[in-house]
Amino acid sequence: MPIAIYPGTFDPITLGHIDIAERASAIFTKVIAIVSVNPTKSCLFSDEERLYLARESMAHLERVEVISYGGLVVDALREYEASTIIRGVRALSDFDYEFQMAFTNRQLSSSAETVFLMPSAEYTYLSSSLVRNLAQFHGDISRFVPTPVECALREKFGRH
Repeated sequence: MPIAIYPGTFDPITLGHIDIAERASAIFTKVIAIVSVNPTKSCLFSDEERLYLARESMAHLERVEVISYGGLVVDALREYEASTIIRGVRALSDFDYEFQMAFTNRQLSSSAETVFLMPSAEYTYLSSSLVRNLAQFHGDISRFVPTPVECALREKFGRH
C-alpha cells in the first residue's frame, strides 16, 4: 500500500496546502503531512502551533496523518516506509526550486520519488507569506485559510 509524505513549513497552513493534501489522499493509501521543524528558520507560529493548526485543518481527511518532524525528508521516507514525496507546484518559479530539491533528495536516497501536484486554480497564487502579510495588515483572509488558522492569525496580530 503506497504511503506518501507531504512535508512543509505550513506557517500557516492554507487552503492551498489542504487542497494538495486532498489530491494526494485520493492517490495514496496514506499521506503523512509533515510539519517541518527547522530551528534555523524563523516562523510566525511555533512548532507546536503549526502542528496543532495543521491537525485541526486536516482533521476531515481520513487518509492524512499530521506529524512534526525535524530531520531530512529522505529520512522521514525511510522511517515511515513511504514511497513518495508530495510537493505542490503553483508556478514555474516553484517548479525550478522543487525540481532542484527532488534531484537532491534522489541523490540522498535513490528510492526517493517526488510527485508534483498542482492546486486548484483558485489557489494558484496563494502562499503562506501572502496570508501572513494580509493578516498583519488586518486584511480579509477568510477565503484563504481554514477557520482555526484565521482565528490564530487574528490573535497573533491583535485583532480578535
